[in-house]
Amino acid sequence: MAHRSVEILIGRLITDEAFRSAFLRDAVATLTEFTESGYELTHLEITALTATHADLWARVAEQIDSRLRKASFSRGSNTGRER
Repeated sequence: MAHRSVEILIGRLITDEAFRSAFLRDAVATLTEFTESGYELTHLEITALTATHADLWARVAEQIDSRLRKASFSRGSNTGRER
C-alpha cells in the first residue's frame, strides 16, 4: 500500500496546486496530514520526498495539460487541502 500512496501523493503534487503549495510551505506538516488521512508512507519515502528539490514539482506540473491540473482559486490561502 505504501508504494501506491507515493503514487497518489506525487499525482497530487503535480496536479493539485493548493496541495503542492502547502507541501512547498511545510512538507513535513503536509505529509503528516496526508498520512493521518489514511495513506501510508515509510520513513524512507518521507525522507526522499522532502529531499527532492522543491522546484521539481512545479516544473513537472507546468508540463501537464492544464485540463489535468486542479487550479487553486484561493491564492495565498492556507486552506484548499482537499482529499
